[in-house]
Amino acid sequence: MPDHVFILLPLLGAVAWGFLTYNRLVGLRNQVEAAWSDIDVQLKRRHDLVPLLVTTVKAYARHEQETLRRVMEQRASALAATGPRAQFEAEAGVLEGVASVMAVAEAYPELKAGENFLQLQRDFVDVEDHIQYSRRFYNGAVKLNNTLVEQFPALLVARMFGFRQAEFFDADYS
Repeated sequence: MPDHVFILLPLLGAVAWGFLTYNRLVGLRNQVEAAWSDIDVQLKRRHDLVPLLVTTVKAYARHEQETLRRVMEQRASALAATGPRAQFEAEAGVLEGVASVMAVAEAYPELKAGENFLQLQRDFVDVEDHIQYSRRFYNGAVKLNNTLVEQFPALLVARMFGFRQAEFFDADYS
């Protein structure tokens, strides 16, 4: 074999590895983005339920207007939040507000027994289950992405093409 073959083969191997690594990084980045989109959909479902809950409780609990106003403000903050960290912090406020409204409802037996309120409770439980599943899937995608972005020699390709670590959606969220 000619000597230049011994030089070209490792070079071609390194280029092929670079292409494969780049494509894997693109795939993981897209998986993280798609998983975040799933979380976003579920959070929007929750946000859509908040006004229904407030309206239902408002009819019974006229003297609880401050609690109802606060949960709507927390919802507005969550709708405006961008990125996992800001979203996590805003969603913690929404959950706190929803819990406050649910606690208010406990004081009104006729409200608790009403079909609309019972359906809203079921809907919230369903949405929370979907959010937890989506969060786990997203965090799994982030873990794979971050691992590859940090591993040598893949980190060389990642840095060269601007691939970055993604933020986890905190595990203590819920």
